[in-house]
Amino acid sequence: MKLVRYGRAGAEKPGLIDADGTLRDLSRVVRDITPAVLSPAGLKRLRAVKPSRLPVVRGRPRLGCPVSGVGKIVCIGLNYTDHAHEVGLPLPAEPLLFLKATSAITGPGDAIVRPRDAVKLDYEVELGAVIGRDARNVREADALGHIAAYCVVDDVSERAFQMEHGGTTTKGKSADTFAPIGPWLVTADEVGDPQALELWTTVNGEARQRGKTANMIFGVRHLVAYVSRFMSLRAGDVLSTGTPAGVAHGMKPPRYLEPGDLVEMGITGFGVQKTRVVSR
Repeated sequence: MKLVRYGRAGAEKPGLIDADGTLRDLSRVVRDITPAVLSPAGLKRLRAVKPSRLPVVRGRPRLGCPVSGVGKIVCIGLNYTDHAHEVGLPLPAEPLLFLKATSAITGPGDAIVRPRDAVKLDYEVELGAVIGRDARNVREADALGHIAAYCVVDDVSERAFQMEHGGTTTKGKSADTFAPIGPWLVTADEVGDPQALELWTTVNGEARQRGKTANMIFGVRHLVAYVSRFMSLRAGDVLSTGTPAGVAHGMKPPRYLEPGDLVEMGITGFGVQKTRVVSR
């Protein structure tokens, strides 16, 4: 299933993208796409619904973050071999974790607002794994069973805030609008192997990133198990699994985002984000 939330920010309705790509209204079935809806029982209920019987949503409404009530966004740094090489850092021996504020969450077509005093704005296309069952100290063999769905995440970064103001990664990752998510969730049963996906980014039509999840240093299965050793992963949490090479910071010279730039990114079968950079 492909699940979405559509409508005005703060008043989104639940929706489903059918096999023909048509947006259909789910609000007669569920009130929202919440962590409870992404539980095994909630998804089983949705799978019993016949999309052809759901009302068609006319026009092209705004899409919001496709899951409400995200408890936390756990991000993984330097998790692609080519990205580590481009920024001149050694491959990590263990996953590098940081948190991204949930107040950064925005829709996949909303503007990215460059903060005041920001000078090194960057993009990062990432595979997001949305937790459907709480995970704590899970085994790798069981880890994928805790994932309800996957999505596109842009881990927007202000590199100066990240690297030049005290050295805490979260500081450069958490400004408002720095977490466009979507356009939709693809349930795990339709994804199969999360290590067999392609990711890409363009800026103003120019190809910047193109990578494969097969090139992750630590795969999704390992990441879920690893993170669950240090903190509980709760239903609705988003695990953002790192980015391939091609970020602005890794270019020589760097080519950071400027107001007016159009950032487009996607993952195989997961839809496309289109976000415009604006100044505050």
